[in-house]
Amino acid sequence: MHSVSLGETPSTFRLQKVSIAGALLLAALYMPRIPMAAADPFRSLYNATKRHRSQHGCLAYTFEDGPNLVALVQKLRPNRVLELGTALGYTACIFSTGRPTTKVDTVERDPEHVRLARENVASVGLTERVKVIEGDFNQVLPKLPAAGYDVAFFDGYAPSMDIIDTLRTKLSGEGTLICGNLGLVSDSAESRRLSKELADKSRWLTEWALEGGATAVAKKVNGQQ
Repeated sequence: MHSVSLGETPSTFRLQKVSIAGALLLAALYMPRIPMAAADPFRSLYNATKRHRSQHGCLAYTFEDGPNLVALVQKLRPNRVLELGTALGYTACIFSTGRPTTKVDTVERDPEHVRLARENVASVGLTERVKVIEGDFNQVLPKLPAAGYDVAFFDGYAPSMDIIDTLRTKLSGEGTLICGNLGLVSDSAESRRLSKELADKSRWLTEWALEGGATAVAKKVNGQQ
């Protein structure tokens, strides 16, 4: 998905509030104005993930807006990040660029993808900062600290209200939710619930999008759990 607006500077561009129903339309109307990262530092992992999925036909889909994700992460500068859906570790490594000390917990249930992700993380020297956790989201999340993360990124298959509610409890007071795969929510009632949730200004400030509108970026409104 596209663009971020994290400050009133010439290098950023404010989108209208993003809802699931309107995300693709917004993406068509507004082009990002943030400077792209000079280079995606983990493009090799992106390419490796694409090759792996092509060879195996698995669900290791690749995030398709890496340079803008790098730009977003470098603006947010998180200390701790939680990611659901590691695939082969590409975006987990991107999140590590927020600060030299950023720590990332990333959760993946496919054992082969866990193995490959750990190898990839090690290959770029991030073993001490990127922790790949094997397991089902619903089994791992209760074991992780509440209000312990500055950013939570959902990049599993399709998001659900249960997952979003749980991720909200894992975010710090004004943490940021990055929710991918909005277009994969097939249940219309669930899609409406998610759209209503992300449009609730008492809970979220949802003003940015990545990947052409398929990934929403929402800042948690402090004081509301």
